[in-house]
Parts: sequence; structure tokens; C-alpha cells
Amino acid sequence: MPRGRYSLHDPHDHTPLGEEHFHCAPGPSGWRYVSQTTTPTGDHLGSVDLAIDDLGRPIRLELHSSSWQVRGAALDGVTWVRTDPTGTHATEGNVRAHAFTGTSPVFLIALTRLLRLTPGAPETRVRLVAFTAPVLAPLTVDQSWALLKSEAHPTDNGPLVVDEYQVSTLDTGERHTVHIAGDVVLAAPGIELEDLDTPPSAFPTTA
Repeated sequence: MPRGRYSLHDPHDHTPLGEEHFHCAPGPSGWRYVSQTTTPTGDHLGSVDLAIDDLGRPIRLELHSSSWQVRGAALDGVTWVRTDPTGTHATEGNVRAHAFTGTSPVFLIALTRLLRLTPGAPETRVRLVAFTAPVLAPLTVDQSWALLKSEAHPTDNGPLVVDEYQVSTLDTGERHTVHIAGDVVLAAPGIELEDLDTPPSAFPTTA
């Protein structure tokens, strides 16, 4: 069960946005990630709880940020309920999308489990619902993903396979790379892995 800490910053001007303290683990029917987010001064900001099944589909998502809350799951695409800070108003949403996304590194890992890309294959286009900080406003985005390469790096605990992905945001044309090892993001725009107490968990391979 990896436990660790990511630092989060604005990917454009590198303004610090805070930290995300996480733990994650595979289970009998999928994988779960739980985290607490803090501001740059250390104050509590929110939380993330995502469970995916063994195919990578989001079976339960719960986000908290600035007293806003979102609960969602894969249902007729993706479906969610967003609740305001007073708890008196809730709005439902549904989009024919593949998965959720947001600022948390968890969404990158979950999407790679859903796509199951292979090196050298053509780019795969996906539609995602992003929940934007700080009020978790939903926004539909289209991206394309490609797995550029997988490389094994020697470590004290055996080889560590690092996957390098290229991600393109289709409406802006922006491209960036994401490096993932097992169920941990090593580096991505706005995300840096600062601490990790155990090696990443390896997902089972599929034919």
C-alpha cells in the first residue's frame, strides 16, 4: 500500500497550490486511492476518494474542496451529484464520457488503467469530465493519449517499470508528458512526487 506526498503547482507559472497526502492499494476487484489536500500554508483544503474496478472504470468518486462536494460513478457514461457548501442545493450531471479528471494525480493513474495502451499504438481519444478547483465546477474536455515507451529502471527492490505517456488537449492543442510507475505518478505538469514510503504497486497485466 503506497503512501506518499505530491506537491501541486500551477503548470503554467509554477505557483504553489498545496500538497496531496495519499495512500492507495489494489483490492480484489480493483484499486482505491484516498488523499487529503492542503494549502501551501498547510491548512486543510479538501479530499479525494476514488475507487475503480479491474477494468479501470470509476465505480465511486467523492471529492471535497472549499466545502463543495461531488459524488460520481460510471453510469450511462459518467454521472455525478454536486452539492454546494450549505448542503441545501444539489445538482445532477451526466455526460457520455469515459471517466473523470481533475487536479489530483489519481485521475491520471485511473485513466491509464482504463485505456490499457501499448507502446507505439495510435493515439486514443477520450472524453472526460473535469472538476475544476476550487468549487468543483464540471467541465467536459477531450484529450488524446499515447504510450510512448515503457522502460525498466533498476532499484533496490527490483526493476521499476516507468511508462511515459503523451497527452494532448484537443481544444487547445497543448501537449505534455506524464510519467507513471505502477499506481504512482512520478511527474506530470503541476505534479511532483515528493515522498513515497513503499514502492508502487504493480497492476496485473492483461492480455
